[in-house]
Parts: sequence; structure tokens; C-alpha cells
Amino acid sequence: MKKRFNIFKEKDAKVLLENFLSLSALQLVGMLLPLITLPYLLRVLGFSNYGIVILAASLVAYFQSITDYSFKITATRDVAVYRNSPEKLNIIYSKVLMVKGLFLCLSFLVLFAIVMLYPPFYEERRVFFLTMPLLIGYGLFPEWFFQGIEKMKYISLLNIGIKLFFTICVFVFITKKEDYWIYPLLQSAGFIGAGLVGQYILIKKYKLKFYWLRFKMIKNTIKDNFPIFINQFLPNLYNNTNTLLLGIFTTTYLVGIYDALKKIIDLCVAFLNIVSRVFFPFLNRRKDAFPKYLKMMLFLGMVLAALPIIGHPLVFWYLDLEYENALLILTLLSLSLIGYTAYDIFGLNYFIIRRKDKLVMKNTILSSLIGLVLAFPLIYFFNIIGAAVNLMIARLLMGGHLWYKWKYDEKN
Repeated sequence: MKKRFNIFKEKDAKVLLENFLSLSALQLVGMLLPLITLPYLLRVLGFSNYGIVILAASLVAYFQSITDYSFKITATRDVAVYRNSPEKLNIIYSKVLMVKGLFLCLSFLVLFAIVMLYPPFYEERRVFFLTMPLLIGYGLFPEWFFQGIEKMKYISLLNIGIKLFFTICVFVFITKKEDYWIYPLLQSAGFIGAGLVGQYILIKKYKLKFYWLRFKMIKNTIKDNFPIFINQFLPNLYNNTNTLLLGIFTTTYLVGIYDALKKIIDLCVAFLNIVSRVFFPFLNRRKDAFPKYLKMMLFLGMVLAALPIIGHPLVFWYLDLEYENALLILTLLSLSLIGYTAYDIFGLNYFIIRRKDKLVMKNTILSSLIGLVLAFPLIYFFNIIGAAVNLMIARLLMGGHLWYKWKYDEKN
């Protein structure tokens, strides 16, 4: 056993374990609290009103990726490398804030125009406008810094605070069907509060300073981050577009059902992300640990893909869901986890760590465009089943192609 695991030195093992426990505590709370509120919201608001809230969130999610501009990966990677250089950290911090601020302003302008010009969105403009401030909270929250210095406990504490605040407020303020507009208001308030606290920690505890940087440096940052930004943004073309097209081609009732089932799968995705995020800074330092990471993640992905299918009676009872194709939809969404796992393994924690950002970007562009093109006919003709099929195909393509590239890379 000592020989098998001697790659994880005592100091590394301690850091990995601490970060895993911190993020696991976050994930445990993150899983339990939504599981408490989801059935309550579905019963109080109904699937249709809940679908309106999800429709607004799916539109804003496009711009969340734009505002982040891949800093969750690139800034994390830079902080992991320059964590002992205060001057470098100040420059990274300043670049992140300036670029995020720029794209935040542009995102608000475009979102405002979309809501005002598209009549179905304009009719529910209050929900859309109350969802938009989420972008401010996402922009302020310095997850990239805490992950880069491998201090995940701050991410955990702040996120747990958000979710506790949100959960309590849901039961206090949302009591009837017409209260669905309060849901995005509470979400936005919680994330903005967490973002402000996170910035306070960076300034007071870690003494980070903001510098006004030259335009040339900002321009170069945007250019350098573009491949990974495309890699992070384009999956929205099949992921969020599924929800939007369901709302456009069908009804918000089906949007509510699709999102409720997808939230079960998203719990598994979130757990995969924990393991991936814990190992990302470590694998940047210890690339020779990848084979053991690969075996662990493959096993974990297969188990998580099987669990929702095996436990579907409990899932449907908990959601109070009676829909004839519910098991088929849940199965298709569960199978998509296999592709997602492969993408996490070979994209983020293999090729991106080895600075092959453009290879991952091309793979993401191809898979996402296929998902976007297929979304229209699949959802138009097969509605909610087509949305689930499209998500599965896109994720399998994205992860499977990277697996093929990894096999070729290892062979040569």
C-alpha cells in the first residue's frame, strides 16, 4: 500500500484531504438544502411558475460564463503558480476585477435589450430583472483565489452561508403561487453578500491591492484567456439552450419538470466537480499523479451515473412527480454523466494543465455546435425527451473525443 500511494506525500495528502473535506462539507449542505426547498417550491409555486424562474436563470447563465471569462481556471492556475509572490498576486487580482467589470457592464446592456425586445420575456420582466444581479455576486466572489491557494474552507463557509440564508428565506417569504418573483430576489441578495465578504477577506487577510492596469495588459489578458473562455462558454449552447428552447417551443410546465429531474443529475455533477477542483491545483504541481486520478474518477463517474436510475422510485416520490416519460428522461440525463466525467478528467485536469488550451477549445467548439444544431429539431419534434437526448449526446461527444485525443497522446 505504501508503494502504491507513495506519490501522495504527507504534506500533499494533508492539503488534499483538507480541501476535500471543506468542499465535501459545502457539497453536503449544498445537496441537502436544495433537496429541502425543491419539493416545497414545486408544491407552492407549481411547475409552471417554477419554470418561469428557471427560464430566467438559464438566460442569465449565458452571461455568467461571459462575466467569469474563464478566470475560475486561468486565474486559479496563475495563483497556484505565483502564490508566494505578493506583487504577482496583486496583478492577477487587478486583472480579474477589471476584465470582469468590463464584461459585467456589457452583459447587463445585452440582457436588458433582450428582455425589453422579446415579448414573452417582457411579460415576466420583473423575474428577469431580479435574476440579473446574480452576475454581480458571481463577479465579486473570489473562488479562483481560494482555490488557487488551496484554501477551500473559505469557499465552503461563504457558500454555506448563502445557501442557509436562501433556504430560510424561501420558507419565510414564499408562501403562495404569486410569490415566484421573490425566488430570484433572494438568490441575488445572497450571492452579492457572499461576494462582498469574499472581497473583504482578500483585502484584509491576504493584503491584496487593486491597481489600475494599462489597457494593453487588459487586452492581452482577454486574448490569452479566450481559448479557455470558449471552452467554458460554449457548453451553454446545448445546456442552457435546451431550457430556453423548451420554454419557447413547449410550456413552462415542461421546463419545470426538466429542471427538477436535471437538478438530481446536477447533484452528481457537483460532486464530480468537487473532486476535480480539489485535484486541479495539485495536478498542476504533480502531473505524475494523473494515472491514479484517472482510475478514481472513472470509477466515481460510473457509480454516480447508476445511482439516479437505481433510485428513481425515491426520486419521483420526493419530487411528487407523475409524468409518463420521467424514467426515460432521468436515464438519458444519468448517462450524460459518463461523458461529463471524461471531459473533467481529460480536459481540465490533463490537457489544460499541460497548457493545451486550444486543443480543448476546438473540442468544445465542435461538440457544442453539434449540440446547438441538434437542439432545435430534437426539442421541436420530441420536446422534453429531445432535450435530454441532446444533453447526453453533447456530453458524450465532448468527453469521448478528449479521451480519444488522450489515448493518441499517450501512444505517441
